[in-house]
This record gives sequence, structure tokens and C-alpha cells, in this order.
Amino acid sequence: MVFFGFSQENPSSSFIDVNYFKGYIPLHNKDILHLIQGHPEGTIIGWNRRTTGKKEWQQRYNYPDYGASFMYQDLKNETLGNTFGFYGHFNFYFFKRRLMFRVGSGVVAASNPYDKNSNPKNNAFGSKLLASSYLMLNYNKPRLLGPLGVQTGLVFFHASNGNFKAPNTSVNTIALNFGLNYDLDGKEAIYEAPAEYTPVSKKVKYNFVLRSGFNQTDVVGSEQFPFYTLSAYADKRINFFSALQLGVEAFFSKALEEEIHYRSVAFPEMPSDPEADYKRVGGFLGYELFINNWSVVAQLGYYLYYPYDFEGRVYNRLGFKYYFSEKWFGTVSVKSHIATAESVEFGIGIRL
Repeated sequence: MVFFGFSQENPSSSFIDVNYFKGYIPLHNKDILHLIQGHPEGTIIGWNRRTTGKKEWQQRYNYPDYGASFMYQDLKNETLGNTFGFYGHFNFYFFKRRLMFRVGSGVVAASNPYDKNSNPKNNAFGSKLLASSYLMLNYNKPRLLGPLGVQTGLVFFHASNGNFKAPNTSVNTIALNFGLNYDLDGKEAIYEAPAEYTPVSKKVKYNFVLRSGFNQTDVVGSEQFPFYTLSAYADKRINFFSALQLGVEAFFSKALEEEIHYRSVAFPEMPSDPEADYKRVGGFLGYELFINNWSVVAQLGYYLYYPYDFEGRVYNRLGFKYYFSEKWFGTVSVKSHIATAESVEFGIGIRL
């Protein structure tokens, strides 16, 4: 994630926060049961820049913050090791700015990923670098004692490589946090009064997206293969913040083609058709949340053409889009089957 440009005519204030957290790893997959041994704990350090309403989206979103954060986590298991994460984030405020909701996205380095010789039991992290996101919901009281304030609440953390390299059962952490925040400018932020908002066009838009990347079969040590996804969908803006989507897409996964061949050879007691078509076609419903040039996308799909049974007919996608212009955008997303990630997708698209 990168951060929005911001006019410095009247500089907004900034602050840092330091949080300690401790929690547990929920059992989202029975294959990680042997990795859940203690209560993970760690530290989140964040730098935050307040927005003051110089742009319309800032007013509409109740003057959010944007910033960067670092997270260290001790997973309390020698097999899992520790993680070190770097994120871009937004803070959104509710209830007279006493409730803060942070959304962070970035990259995590795992200190002890899977290795067939030195660490064969770590089936959660198949690679050293992982895609990661975290959510923080906190009661927030800034400037309680001069520039010093407090915050406390819940944190949710997720790390996965999106099946780029097996194994990849991934890990989630749910934790309680307590932290201090410190105002770096020593002055109250001055927020501009809401202006008359620009009307939003609610015409139906047509989107065409090409997504691609590399992934593996679930067999550890297998080769990485490219995949391609072609999507076409219509979206309709329902207000300034949101749009609904309806579309179809075709999936071409060479890893699935290899999976079909491997299963037919390696498991004769459970025969599968080696000539089964690896291509799939799905239909989906989606939701898009617009935040300036960025947007968050969530989609739920169902395979209409499904010649080979692989992880079930229902799939989901969660990701980000960045609009380079009014029409062109780039996208990064994770396609999953419930909690099982199939791929990290990188794409380019046009919205007409």
C-alpha cells in the first residue's frame, strides 16, 4: 500500500502510537493444531498523519489518518518462530472520534519458515515473505496528559503467502492490545467544515480485468505454475462510498492442471480423470468501497463450469484497487475457498 498525496498548505498534525498485544491463535485449520502452544504477544509501532478536510473524501470519511506501522510478533512456538511486519494503514473514527478502526496491509518476514530438513513441521509458512493484513478496533483518548494519550481494544492479524509456495495453511492471531499515543506537534488539529459535496455519477460502469501470478499445488516441493484470470463485470455506484458488482470470469490455472495429473497417478485407490478440464468459469457478486484513488473489493463467487472438484464450488476474493486515472486501475487480491487461499493475484483493468 502507498499513501495519498496531501497538500501541506496548512500542515496537519501527526502522532505515534506504541501498543503491546497478547492473544491466541484460533484453529481455522486442523493441520495447524500442533503449532498452537502458547499465547502470542508482540508490539505494534505506528506513525500517523491526520487529515483535516482539504479534500472532499477526507470530510466524507470523518477526517481519517493515514500512516505506516511496524509489528513484531512472538508466536510462542519454536517451529513458527517470530514475524516482523511492515504495513501501510488508515485509521477511521466513530462516536466523536473515541472509537478508532485501523486497517493495515503489508508484508511480513517469518523468522523460521518451512524447510524440509531444518523445519519440516512448519506447515503454516511455506516462504519467508508473506502477505499480511491486520485490523485494530480501539477506544482512543488522545492528549490525556498533555501530548500523551491512551488506546486499548482488539487486534486481528493474518499472514499467508497465498499458496505461492507450499505449505500454506497460514496463521491468524486475535489479541487484546493496550497502548500509548503521543502527539508530535503539540497542538490540536483544525478540521475544515464540510463543504457542499460533489454529486456522484450512479451510471452503470463496465469493468474488464486481467489477473495473473504464480502458485503451486498443495504438494510440498512441486513446481510453481502461472495462472490467468479474465473477468468482466458491471458495477453500479449506490452512493459516494460504495458500488455493487455483478460479473463472470474464466480461470486458467496450470497448477490445477498439474494437480489433476498428479492425483490420477499418485492416488490409484482414489482414481480421478487425467483428461479432466482444468479450466473453470465462475459468476460472482461483489462490493467495492472507494477511498480516494484506492478502493477495497470483496467478491463472492460460484463456479458455473466446474469439471474437476477442487476445494468446492464457492470461492471468494478480497483485495485492493488503485485508480491511475478515471478509467485505468491496478489490483492486488487474494482468491480463496473459504479460509484456504488459492492464489495472490496481480491485475490490470479498465472501467468504462
